[in-house]
This record gives sequence, C-alpha cells and structure tokens, in this order.
Amino acid sequence: MSTAQPRQILVTSALPYANGSIHLGHMLEYIQTDIWVRYQKLRGNQCIYVCADDAHGSAIMLRAEKEGITSEQLIANVHAEHSADFTDFLVEFDNYYSTHSEENQQLAELIYGRLKEAGHIATRSVTQYFDPDKGMFLADRFIKGTCPKCGAEDQYGDNCEKCGATYEPTELKDPRSAISGATPVLKDSKHFFFKLPEFQAMLKEWTRSGALQDAVANKIDEWLNNELQEWDISRDAPYFGFEIPGEPGKYFYVWLDAPIGYMASFKNLCARRPELDFDTFWGPDSSAELYHFIGKDIVNFHTLFWPAMLHGAGFRKPTGVNVHGYLTVNGQKMSKSRGTFIKARTYLDHLQPEYLRYYYACKLSRGVEDLDLNLDDFIQKVNSDLVGKVVNIASRCAGFIHKGNQGVMVDANPAPELSAAFFAAVPSIGDAYEKRDFSRAMRDIMGLADRANAWIAEQAPWALNKQEGKQAEVQAICSLGINLFRQLIILLKPVMPKLAVAAEDFLNVPALTWDDHQTLLANHQLNAFQPLLTRIEPAKIEAMVAASKEDLAADAAAAAPTNGELDKEPLAAEINFDAFAAVDLRIALIEKAEFVEGADKLLRLTLDLGGPKRNVFSGIKSAYPDPSALEGRLTLYVANLAPRKMKFGVSEGMVLAAGPGGKEIHLLSPDQGAKPGQRVM
Repeated sequence: MSTAQPRQILVTSALPYANGSIHLGHMLEYIQTDIWVRYQKLRGNQCIYVCADDAHGSAIMLRAEKEGITSEQLIANVHAEHSADFTDFLVEFDNYYSTHSEENQQLAELIYGRLKEAGHIATRSVTQYFDPDKGMFLADRFIKGTCPKCGAEDQYGDNCEKCGATYEPTELKDPRSAISGATPVLKDSKHFFFKLPEFQAMLKEWTRSGALQDAVANKIDEWLNNELQEWDISRDAPYFGFEIPGEPGKYFYVWLDAPIGYMASFKNLCARRPELDFDTFWGPDSSAELYHFIGKDIVNFHTLFWPAMLHGAGFRKPTGVNVHGYLTVNGQKMSKSRGTFIKARTYLDHLQPEYLRYYYACKLSRGVEDLDLNLDDFIQKVNSDLVGKVVNIASRCAGFIHKGNQGVMVDANPAPELSAAFFAAVPSIGDAYEKRDFSRAMRDIMGLADRANAWIAEQAPWALNKQEGKQAEVQAICSLGINLFRQLIILLKPVMPKLAVAAEDFLNVPALTWDDHQTLLANHQLNAFQPLLTRIEPAKIEAMVAASKEDLAADAAAAAPTNGELDKEPLAAEINFDAFAAVDLRIALIEKAEFVEGADKLLRLTLDLGGPKRNVFSGIKSAYPDPSALEGRLTLYVANLAPRKMKFGVSEGMVLAAGPGGKEIHLLSPDQGAKPGQRVM
C-alpha cells in the first residue's frame, strides 16, 4: 500500500460566463479537470476542486435589461442551469459558486487595496466612445462601422472580419453604437491601471519555472520579450460588478474580479469545511499545490495579469496553469447550421455523459492542440472499447460463476503472467493520469482489456463448460476474468465514475481505490450481473444533431435584438441573379397549424400549394400561442429547399417570417389576389 504523505491540492477550471448555456466545447475543460481531480482523490490525496460562474460585465447587464429582469435574476437563472449541466455530466465540484458574492467583493477590494498601497495602481484620463442615448461608454465590441482599411461595412470596433485588419475604434468610419444605433461621441473618463510592467522580471522567471507547458511559455515570451503595457482594470457606470472603493461610478473590470473568484469560491467552502484553511492554500508561503485548467484563448490573463496580481498583493502564485486547445466537431469549427454546436443539455437529452467523458479522455494529451469530436469515430470507439472490450469481460464470465458456483469467485489464478502484466502496467497508467496524458492512459488500459479478452477467448470457458470434469477450470478462468475486469474498472474510475459505481455493486465491494489494484478477489460472493452499458445507436446521434439545429434556430429568434442594432448580423455575401432566380418561392395556404409534442419553439404547418401538400416545422411558437389562428392564411414558402430530417419528422421547405424575435415574429403574407401554388417573381 502507498505510504507517501497525501498531497494538498487546490484545482480550478476557468469560470463559465453567466450569459449563456454550456456547450460541448466548454465541457472539454470541465471533464478534463474532473478526471484529474478524481484521479488525485482516488490516490488518497486531498484535492479540492472549486469553480464559479463569471457573473459580471456589460454583456450580462444588457442581456438582463433586454429580458426585462435584473442582472441578479439573470445570473441566478444561469447558475441553476450551469449547475445542473455539470452535475449531470458527473463533474464533481467541491464548491460551485458565483463571482457576484460577498467573499469575492471583499477579496477584490483587499487585493486592489494592497496593490494601490504598494504603488502598483496608476490613474489617467482615457478618451472613449460614449453612447449618448444609453448614457454609457462603449467597449470595442459594442461599436460598429466601416473598416478604415478595406471599406467593409458593419465591422466591430477593434478588427475587421473581412480583411483581418486591427485598428482603434476611433479609426472606424461612420461609427455607431451596436446597442442603440446612436452615433457615439468621444468623451474623457478617469481610468485605473495595474502597472503590469513592474512585474516583467518576475513573470519571465515564473513562466519558465515549469508552471507552464513549453508551447504556452513560448507564446508568453512574445509578450515578455517586448515591453508590457499597463492593464486597464476599471469601467464606468452603468456596469454590473463591484464599485471601486472610494470611486463612485467606477467599477472593477470583470477580468479583475473573475480570477479572484477562484479564491472566493474556496473561501466560501472553508466556511463550511472547518478542516480547510484559506491561508494554507493561498498564503505566500503555502506548500500546497494550486493548478488552473484553462483554454488557450485566455492564456494572457492567467499567465501574466493573474500571477502578477497575486504576487503584488502578497499571495502565492499558481503551481501550474494547464492549457488545452479548442474543440472541433467532424473536423470543423462547431456549426449552428450543421447542428454540431451542441449544448450540454441537448447531448444529455440523448446520450449518457460517460460516453463523452471517455471519448474526450481518449483525445486529451499534455499539449494544447485542438481536439476533434468525430461523431462516427465517437460511436465506434465507445461501442468497441467500453461495450465490446471492458463490459464484455464481465458479461462473458459472470453467468458461468452464477450458474456453476452460485456466484462465488474461486481462489485461483490460472494465468499469473497475465495478472502480473496488469499489476506492472499500473504505475505507467498512473503517471499518464498525473501528467494529464489521458490518451496514453486510455490506450494502455484498452491494451490490457484486449489481452484479457484474447486470453478468455483462447481459454473458451463456454466450450469447456460443456465438457465433463472441466467445471473447476471454468470457474478459475471466469474468476480471473472478473478480477481483471475489476482492475480495469479501478483504472477507468476517474473517467467513468458512474460505471464504477455500477461495477462495484455487481462486484459486491466497497468503493474502489487506486491501491485496490494490488489485490485479487478470492472466495468472494458476486451480486447478480446487470447490463452496465449499452451501445450507442447512430439514430441517437442523428436526433441530437437535429435537436441542436432546432434549439439554435429557436435561440437565434429568441436572441434577436429588440432595440437598435445590438447583435445585428452583417449582410451576407452578394449573390448573382442566377443564384437568386434558383430560389423557388411560392404562395402557400396554411391548411393546418399545431403544436409539436416535445418541442419548445416549433409549430407544425401543413401547407397547401394548390394541390400538393407539404409539412414544415417552423420556430414561431412564441409568436403564435394559438396556432389555429394561422389556419387559412396565405404565406411565402421556399419550395425547393432540401428536406431536413428532425427528431419530430421531416421538414419539407421553409416559410418566411420577419421580426426582432420572441413574440414579435410575423409570417410574411402576400397581397390580396394571390393563390396557393403561384410562384413569386
């Protein structure tokens, strides 16, 4: 048994923004972190996992205003949704909190106060665009105009999506507020800055101390080999966040208090767990380990600003910042139109969480490379590895033990070289877990499963069972098979906690720990075997993708702007007349309109095209709570749009509607005199 002193480890994942749903790209990080944390706990280490919603900023304030609720109500609603998604994906936080908390405000004020007292805060006037209608300064993303480089219209205030140019918002031609549509004016305001350049030498040393992956440290050198700039840490009212002490109308920028949320979540946990001490983990002389798991898009905040803030305020710096890449689906960026921008909840509505946990584990290495979720490979890998290899061992062997020996495993080891190979592989697999090289761990575990299955197939207990006098041999083979299955479950437990619980019930053993791999069960009573996992059916993947198309189409309608040009989509690329003429636009009579069972936002429309009938699903339910009111109306119908298979049926085309979203959606109707089936020219 292990005699090493248990480690004290505090782990965080990046804080999800409290302004939208969790999707599978987000889940990559939380699953990666949870696997590592579960491994540490399985080894007997004290490993605490905390996180929180990132609950401040202009975007939250504006969304709440748009929905007609308070910012506090919005973040409470989102927190409940996020918590449910994480729980159902088996992500086991010790505390999941919010940055909009008393603890976070106290710590933000403490850190700011210490930095200010030490001379690390500067103030100066900043000239920014100001929306005279909304009475607020505009961040770059809330300003739109014409690109000063290429002349493209409807570009954001800091970069052009068409030509890739970067520029200052004041360089935009014909600028306008993306919130109200008003022409912004330039206005001065006092801002507060963190003097990051004063920490350049410390950061050069820390980033090369082993705290970062080499690729990340090399990336950070691009900043550190040039003069660092002071960091603007303040925003003007109106703003949803914490007001800077002694500075009315001035607020901490969301990125100042967001990472402090790690500390606040842990401090909140300490108040409920008296065995935990805040200073033991965050004090300047702490011997505990502190690890952050983040995506590569927020590296500069966690490897420059954050350690400098901590150091300047008298707290410890992270032991390590573990960075992962982005998620692609089927080799491409997640797509709303293809249905591969999949929400966590949509996935959970169709598939078991451990399927994705295992697949991500098979793909995750120590590097920062992007990871691809190939849906066909996903099906094959889960079915082949988990069902065909691991669970197959137990299902093959359990029946013979129950029928031949009343479910009692015998004390026998007919293949000592095989069980020795399992024991010998454990340290390397543990090392792979520790180093976050989960893909290597999964390969080695499945290599063991292959060897176990090959040995069982070679021994063929099903054939021996038919021979006279071979019953003892059958029991020995199958008992070792169950022991090898138990070993695999121990090794997979950080990835497959729910499967482990079901296996522990079948094995009739207490919760398995890592050191349990050193023993074999003998003369042990098993419980009845129940199927532990089922295969993924391709139809479930198809339904999930179809549901994602429906969800996101409806979300787009619900999120449509209600004032000015907030979130306005840029005009699509030009098409020639021949392409436009290819659209077969017809007059259609709505013969029947009805709700779709199980769909939150769809209506089913039966259309009469002057003889031919068509079935169309349309995301307009919010605007027409009584669908029968649509019956008998004429509308415009795209007749040559390829049919789309959805989980509710096949949608044969599209009806046209316009409006800002929600209840303000209106089906387009022709003038009087139009007849069903007529083509619109």
